Amino acid sequence: MRRSFVIIALGAVLGGPAFAAPKVATVRVSIGQELARKTQIMDAREFDYLSRELKRSVETRLDRSNALDPEGGELDLVIEDARPNRPTWREMSAKPGLSYQSFGVGGARVSGEYRSASGGRTPVAYSWYETDIRWAQYGSTWSDADQAFDRLAARLAKNQFSDR
Repeated sequence: MRRSFVIIALGAVLGGPAFAAPKVATVRVSIGQELARKTQIMDAREFDYLSRELKRSVETRLDRSNALDPEGGELDLVIEDARPNRPTWREMSAKPGLSYQSFGVGGARVSGEYRSASGGRTPVAYSWYETDIRWAQYGSTWSDADQAFDRLAARLAKNQFSDR
């Protein structure tokens, strides 16, 4: 009996507000200047896809954590860099010998800021790039970037805004 009380009390302390996701009313995603300059391999379709996927990942994870709240703050995210696992349509049209069967490692880097409803500001910084090419052959064009977005979303839901 005493042991279960201690475990429950410890769980309440560790799982309490210190690890709770911040309340967010709005998630905005934009493309950073560095990524926007990669027009030789990406076009508006790719930028739209990346923005939509990051927003979807973050909103889904925050919703599961009961952190989406109309009274919450604003989360502004900027996709600074993204590397595809496979050639994009624009890249394949520019290089006729390139095949969709080609693959490599990818990932993404995201920065931004969370502004709480009370006015506090917290910077956001996260990057993740795959290092093992053995998994790349099984993924789609943006598999590793999508995984980076999902990892960032999981961290935000745990109130971890930076990997630095």
